[in-house]
This record gives sequence, C-alpha cells and structure tokens, in this order.
Amino acid sequence: MSLFEWSAVAVTLTAVWLTTRQIVWCWPVGLVSVSMYAWVFYQAKLYADMGLQGIYFALSIYGWWAWLHGGTDDSELRVNTASWRLRALLFAIGMISSVSLGWMLSRWTDASLPFMDSALTCFSLVAQWLMTRKLLESWIVWIAVDVFYVGMFTYKELYPTAGLYAAFLVLATLGYVEWKRSMTEATA
Repeated sequence: MSLFEWSAVAVTLTAVWLTTRQIVWCWPVGLVSVSMYAWVFYQAKLYADMGLQGIYFALSIYGWWAWLHGGTDDSELRVNTASWRLRALLFAIGMISSVSLGWMLSRWTDASLPFMDSALTCFSLVAQWLMTRKLLESWIVWIAVDVFYVGMFTYKELYPTAGLYAAFLVLATLGYVEWKRSMTEATA
C-alpha cells in the first residue's frame, strides 16, 4: 500500500461519483485516474489492467465528447438502453477477447492471474464503452466486474484498490438507480 495508490483511489472515487450524477467532469477527472492506475497495475504485474488504463484514457476523451455532443442534432446524450442484439454482440466480444488475451498473457508474460485479469479487463471495456454511450446496462456490467475485482485485488494484496472496487459496487448500484430514474423522467 502506497500513498500513490491511496491517491489513485481518491481520484477514481471522485470520477465514478461524478459519473453516477451524470456530471461531464467525470471524464477529465477519469483521465487523471486512469493515468495513476496504469502505474499501480504495472507495479503489481497486472498487465492487462495496466493496458486497460490506456484504452480507458482514449474512451474518456470519446466519452467526454459523446456526453456533450453525441445526442440528436449534436445535443447532450441522454440515458438509454442497449438493444438485445448489441447486448449479445458485446457479450460475445467480451468472451472471445477474454480467452484470447488470457492465453497470450499466460503464454508470453509473467502475468499474475492472466485469465481472470483478462476477463475483467475485457468486460470492463464493454462496460466503459456502454458508459460512453450512456447506456443503462453499463452499470450492470460494472456491478458484475467489480465483485470479481474485489477478490482479485484482495488476493494480490492491493487492499486500498480492493476497497475502491467494493466502493464501486455501491456507486454502480447508485449509478444504475440514478440513470434509470433519469431515463424514466426523460420519457415521462
């Protein structure tokens, strides 16, 4: 446990809380957060999660734009739900990517927990993409992923990060409730 990891926890909690409230500043705060966590995961030899932070960085830039201009006629994006077809496609992409990345990490690196790390990484990408489009299902995927992340980070003795992901479970539930309410109000 380092002061740097604790700082990363604080910045990340702030970013996720802003996201639950649909405050667009979640994206620039998230850019700082993912930069910090790239270093934390590199030190822990969780390479898939380290690489994930780079992709999060790019998705945060896209999400920032999409939330401001991704709606109809360049308007603010509103909360919506994904189609069944999109859900099935994203699940298949997550599964195939998880197995492929896990195999590569187990074969070519000294990665710790290569298949679990890969599955959590791939489904985190699915959740993050859903979030950039303000699709309600993002929170459901985050809840599922966070449960397993708590276990993995506890096993790796990254206790502040495990605590962060436990807090994410609470925030993901709050995010789901808030976004569902927002969606319901917008259609009423």
